[in-house]
Amino acid sequence: MTTINVLYISIEGNTRSFLKRLQTYANQMNSINPANPTINLKEITAQTIPAHEEEPFFAFVPTYLDGGDGFTSGYTEMMTNPLGEYIAEGKNADNLIGVVGSGNKNFNEQYCLTARMYAKAFDAPFVADYELRGTNEDLEVVYRRLKDVAEKQG
Repeated sequence: MTTINVLYISIEGNTRSFLKRLQTYANQMNSINPANPTINLKEITAQTIPAHEEEPFFAFVPTYLDGGDGFTSGYTEMMTNPLGEYIAEGKNADNLIGVVGSGNKNFNEQYCLTARMYAKAFDAPFVADYELRGTNEDLEVVYRRLKDVAEKQG
């Protein structure tokens, strides 16, 4: 395993920011030990033309829900639909090996709910989470979890 593939959607730039930092961190880990994988990023937008994903990948999903107040229901997913549609295209979901969620912990039960919904819908493990743009500690934890899951995949 030399590369971890990541598909993501970034509405306000938080997910993109975190992943660019995660990619830099992975490159640093790879330069220390070439056995450590690098990260390949693919941003999905409403304009992305569907393609068949040939390699295992992780999906990074921010939480955007319609309705609710963080205490009561608000389970209508919105804004990340292009990523869900891309994963659902053809056999792409067969290569989804894990989902990572992000969100704002102020929204209580809704924190990372979109990612948990993706994990359930596509029968993939919910691997990790981080808040907003994440911390340096989040980078280390998420990288380690991605690496562990990817290694188990073979």
